[in-house]
Amino acid sequence: MTKSIITTDGAPAAIGPYAQGVRVGNLIFTAGQGALDPVTGQIVPGGIKEQTERTIQNLKAILEAGGSSLGQVVKATVFLKDLGDFSAMNAVYASYFATDEDTLPARTTVEVARLPRNLLVEIEVVAEV
Repeated sequence: MTKSIITTDGAPAAIGPYAQGVRVGNLIFTAGQGALDPVTGQIVPGGIKEQTERTIQNLKAILEAGGSSLGQVVKATVFLKDLGDFSAMNAVYASYFATDEDTLPARTTVEVARLPRNLLVEIEVVAEV
């Protein structure tokens, strides 16, 4: 299979030796995305709801640049700084992914000690093309 790198100005540029996304065959694997504004590179103001919203918008931009969409996500992994934020994160997440039970992705959610730049949430996905 051929591996191709996905890049877009619609999501924050990679800040290390990794790609925003990688397409292999008919699958896209995204790097973990957080609540960074793609223009300024700064964390969006607000709490977990605002950070989850921006994070999913960043994922959406990467998937679309690779020829996919949020509706084609098959697996999501959510990293939370505080599992107490689960309900608020889940409400935003559900507004993007709970529209059709036939397209719901599998998901893992874990609490982590710390995220880059002290983000509250980071999400990575695998999607079909």
